Amino acid sequence: MSVEDGGVPGLGHPRQARWTLMLLVSTAMYGAHAPLLALCHVDGRVPFRPSSAVLLTELTKLLLCAFSLLVGWQAWPQGTPPWRQAAPFALSALLYGASNNLVIYLQRYMDPSTYQVLSNLKIGSTALFYCLCLRHRLSARQGLALLLLMAAGACYAAGGLQDPGNTLPGPPSAAAAGPMPLHISPLGLLLLILYCLISGLSSVYTELLMKRQRLPLALQNLFLYTFGVLLNLGLHAGGGPGPGLLEGFSGWAALVVLSQALNGLLMSAVMKHGSSITRLFVVSCSLVVNAVLSAALLQLQLTAAFFLATLLIGLAVRLYYGSR
Repeated sequence: MSVEDGGVPGLGHPRQARWTLMLLVSTAMYGAHAPLLALCHVDGRVPFRPSSAVLLTELTKLLLCAFSLLVGWQAWPQGTPPWRQAAPFALSALLYGASNNLVIYLQRYMDPSTYQVLSNLKIGSTALFYCLCLRHRLSARQGLALLLLMAAGACYAAGGLQDPGNTLPGPPSAAAAGPMPLHISPLGLLLLILYCLISGLSSVYTELLMKRQRLPLALQNLFLYTFGVLLNLGLHAGGGPGPGLLEGFSGWAALVVLSQALNGLLMSAVMKHGSSITRLFVVSCSLVVNAVLSAALLQLQLTAAFFLATLLIGLAVRLYYGSR
């Protein structure tokens, strides 16, 4: 049974072992992102522009893809370069850009805890587009697994970590800033639904492109990240006055950019050879890594909600990928 169809690759063959290792590394990188970002803080805030980090991440991915093609790690297709096949990736870049920017605007219309809980609806939207666009039918067992995954994400976001010096519910960063009532405006709810739909569509659309085109993955990534760099360069330039591109960057910030770039490349391999659903499980499993690293590096405490979320994730993995 294949990974895409719901099977778990065994470790008996080298390719299956490499696939499993890639998923584990990607899970670790996803989980390490937030703790590494917290280590970048100076006087309680990120000292560089977020748009700078996004732009540098996209540029790093682009350069790594170009390098892999130049040194021959992946073969350049024979004949005329398939530049016409690059155009569809512009929509992927736009969808990803819209999704990333909506996350920022959503914070104006709801508190962080509400956002963290409700944003797990993108698991459902991804599954919906996965079934509609790729014409894959999920069994009742797999549907239940995704519901458990959504519940695990909501449970963790509602209080999986806690600052030892603060007993307020919700994410530690929100608690440290003082009590904030749970709230969401009607416009915020509409934007959240739009964000979840765009997030699911961007993932499934990119998977569809990568699987339909008979091109090397590095070349497809080259197309995607070229548009990504151009889009984010425009957003950075139009973002108004602020710190320079590299201003405020430290070794931790460089590590954040590098890890995000490498993880983006790993995720593209998951989309081409696995599925958007596999990506959902990687992101959800990364919550466990995030919590453990946050407890170790930031002295935060694991709560009962974390252990419940971990249990739900384990059950979801067993239901979706276990033998039937």
